[in-house]
Amino acid sequence: MERTAVPRRLGRLRWSAAEVLERRAESATAVSFTLDVPDWPGHQAGSHLDLRLTAEDGYSAQRSYSIASAPDGSLVDLTIQRVDDGEVSTYLVDDLMPGDLVEVRGPVGGWFVWRPEQREPVLLVAGGSGLVPLIGMIRARSAADSRAPFRLVYSLRTPADELFGTELRRPPPGVDVWRVFTRSAPTPTRRPAGRLTPEDLVSHGWPVDFEPTVYVCGPTGFTETASAYLVGLGHPPERIRTERFG
Repeated sequence: MERTAVPRRLGRLRWSAAEVLERRAESATAVSFTLDVPDWPGHQAGSHLDLRLTAEDGYSAQRSYSIASAPDGSLVDLTIQRVDDGEVSTYLVDDLMPGDLVEVRGPVGGWFVWRPEQREPVLLVAGGSGLVPLIGMIRARSAADSRAPFRLVYSLRTPADELFGTELRRPPPGVDVWRVFTRSAPTPTRRPAGRLTPEDLVSHGWPVDFEPTVYVCGPTGFTETASAYLVGLGHPPERIRTERFG
């Protein structure tokens, strides 16, 4: 998931060299990378980093990307979705290879995170590549051997757009996954194609009286709509954490 980087609260963070160790295709338009950042200070599930590319003539461009991996020493996973006419994402998806170097700065974020000491039920609501920080939370839950119950409602256009498909088809025990296809659903299907509805969040989320913590991530319109549905269903706004892009 990509955000346009904006100058902010980064005075104490410095740029570090990161080597690409591995790249893996996630879909026709998305690639996952494993980076080795030797002086990485560690991160929390749901946080993000800034990535900078610098050309030989000195021109540079930077973007913010959510971290897809659980904390694992110096290793950091990113999943990059190509953005139409995207200056940085196009290069990363099409040209970045193992052995290449990039610069990263982070981690950033302390609100939209899940911590292993949390025991309450968790509802994850993802729109498109907004799944990336949420898969990081699922992976962190497994790494911590947590028994906190997770439910994921994942909205995507078509089956071909699915990220982390193999992983989500066999989720860890205690993690339930429900997909909402908005343009084209697989056949057979239990739900016709269509946008996320409040009924999806009732049927496949948590009851309000279970007091879940809710994480919603996706494009701005999706995030605002899903959050409004949740509040309308009775979830307290202070228990709904949002991250948006675009």
